[in-house]
Amino acid sequence: MVPDLLNIAVFASGKGSNFQAILDAIKAGKIPNARIALVISNNSTAGALEIARNNRIPALHVSRQQFGSDETFNETLLQKLKDSKVNFVVLAGYMKMLDSSIIKHFKNRIVNIHPALLPKFGGKGMYGIHVHETVIANKERMSGATVHLVDEEYDRGPIVLQRTVEVAPNDTPESLAAKVLKIEHQIYPEAVRLFAEGRVRVNGRNIIIAPA
Repeated sequence: MVPDLLNIAVFASGKGSNFQAILDAIKAGKIPNARIALVISNNSTAGALEIARNNRIPALHVSRQQFGSDETFNETLLQKLKDSKVNFVVLAGYMKMLDSSIIKHFKNRIVNIHPALLPKFGGKGMYGIHVHETVIANKERMSGATVHLVDEEYDRGPIVLQRTVEVAPNDTPESLAAKVLKIEHQIYPEAVRLFAEGRVRVNGRNIIIAPA
């Protein structure tokens, strides 16, 4: 059975390099049966919004500061997703926790990428350069990136894909970040492709990838 078209919303707070990697893969035909329907950022100057607009993708700045309550903010986000007929959500450097109402509506249909080998070095406060500083401080020999499903806990959802990189003795947090980002740009489009092909099954806390 051919899966439904993956109608993707991308949430991003920064420059959007992972969004760009996924968009490039879709344009190149590497991710069949998928399109970016909407990009949302809490940051009005986010590079991700510029990428979207340059590619004629609807782009919205939606921030909690624009609303009088958490409830109104979350209801607005959910309505924007429904209006665009979104059925899959990609978090690409989005620096806010999604409300449980959104997570429940898109159960097992929200993915995030984390710049470490989860379950190590995840959780609140573990983002950006802080992750790589901690990896080096702990004298880890390997690091990498993890694509995982999003649930109500930071970085605790079932793991879809991981890839490793070696932590060299002379690595700095910045040099390690660059190596990990390169891996992120490889595995995030791969993970989205698996969902677009209907090959991902969730069994409790486990992910089963069907053969191609």
